[in-house]
Amino acid sequence: MAKPKKEPRPKAETPKGFRDYFGAEVTTRAAMLNAIAGVYHRYGFDALESSAVETVEALGKFLPDVDRPNEGVFAWQDEDEKWLALRYDLTAPLARVYAQHRNDLPTPYRRYAMGPVWRNEKPGPGRFRQFYQCDADTVGTASMAADAEICAMLADALEEVGIPRGDYVVRVNNRKVLNGVLEVAGLLDPAEPDRFAEERGIVLRAIDKLDRLGPEGVRALLGEGRKDESGDFTKGAGLTNLQIEKVLAFVKANELVDNAILNATNTNSEPDQRKPLEGRNAILCHFLSEIVDWSKIGREGVDELEEIATLLAAQGYGPDRIVIDPSVVRGLGYYTGPVFEAELTFEILDEKGRPRQFGSVAGGGRYDDLVARFTGQQVPAVGVSIGVDRLLAALHAKGKISSAERGPVVVTVMDRDRMADYQAMVGELRQAGIRAEVYLGNPKNFGNQMKYADRRGSPIAVICGGDEFAKGVVQIKDLILGAQIAENATVEEWKERPSQYEVPRAALVDKVRDILAEQS
Repeated sequence: MAKPKKEPRPKAETPKGFRDYFGAEVTTRAAMLNAIAGVYHRYGFDALESSAVETVEALGKFLPDVDRPNEGVFAWQDEDEKWLALRYDLTAPLARVYAQHRNDLPTPYRRYAMGPVWRNEKPGPGRFRQFYQCDADTVGTASMAADAEICAMLADALEEVGIPRGDYVVRVNNRKVLNGVLEVAGLLDPAEPDRFAEERGIVLRAIDKLDRLGPEGVRALLGEGRKDESGDFTKGAGLTNLQIEKVLAFVKANELVDNAILNATNTNSEPDQRKPLEGRNAILCHFLSEIVDWSKIGREGVDELEEIATLLAAQGYGPDRIVIDPSVVRGLGYYTGPVFEAELTFEILDEKGRPRQFGSVAGGGRYDDLVARFTGQQVPAVGVSIGVDRLLAALHAKGKISSAERGPVVVTVMDRDRMADYQAMVGELRQAGIRAEVYLGNPKNFGNQMKYADRRGSPIAVICGGDEFAKGVVQIKDLILGAQIAENATVEEWKERPSQYEVPRAALVDKVRDILAEQS
């Protein structure tokens, strides 16, 4: 009789594009999200936790490829042969929730949501198939006050988590302004919206590459095309010189306005340094109104930007924090009005040691067509999404958070038969609000207990053997100071700066608390 074939053991590995999060990574993220939630709550937003699974119909056209419902998302069919999928973002679920519960929800409905989303896309360095998003949205009002509020709240959230003023800027643009530019450039006909769609797509992608290619690179893509350093050729939009100049005037609006402000300041015998800065948004809006010329949709977009800037200025949010910026594109096909992006302006070193700006950590805008898919009626909405992993990386780069978390105080075990006494010690520490644990491994080798405490990042070890129990004392070892002394101190300094203290058993909690305070 043949032996039954042994089943191979499963390989212990995370699926491709996924990763595990440990200790400090989890608690640091939770602390950051809690701080952001505090800001959102202060603004009157309510928390929402929607299902991680949605119907593919609910995700709809915002999938990467709607003709293949299991592409781009992790999807499957249930027992009723209905396609279900892990949520792709937090916005499509909001549209479904609002449409489903709108009779029970206030209007406008202000909500924030935080949690993982999943994308069945090709993973790469730093690009995972599961990641966290942190969103806030207002549904049910077309007022630009909602858009201004989202921008102000985003600025406050960045400062709350430790990004100082001057190290970030929230940039605001408007889909309608760009449509106006395309209309006067002859690339958008409201009567035939599908006409010139290919050219508009190339124009949008070219504008989005302004930071990387510069104005001349964008000019090439607006024209016949561009050959990169490797020799690869990218086909351009094929615009005429007149059309190109119209689009470039929009793209270079920031530079042109800044130069105008600088020239005006230089020709003033007694320049007021604050006045040009405070008026920059107004000057830029006036410049944009000239570019969109006769376009009705374009002028409507400029009016909305002016209103947002006015509302923000009334609350003290000037161009030092929030600026009008025509270069913000942000997948404009998704949005119907204002769009915004939070950019961190401080420098970091890339993988080759070259300095570069950190870049975008959040973005959003107005999307007035999303809920209509469920209700048949347009429902105005505006929101923002913070890239949680990007923001955490920024806080690490600024030294605001450490990759290592302080571990618990470890109560070592010198006598197995005194376990109840050790548990009493750790119980007192915990009741005092101090993170602590008893060593639960094999206590035979004390050195292994100290290695364990070191691996846990423990700040203090509590030691109590037979002699200490007889005398009614405990030994408290400052592991942080001990490591510093061992690394740098001479023998004489080591004797002068003891890192281990003997204290009465009743003074255990007070001494541990004092040492932790000194370490902080």
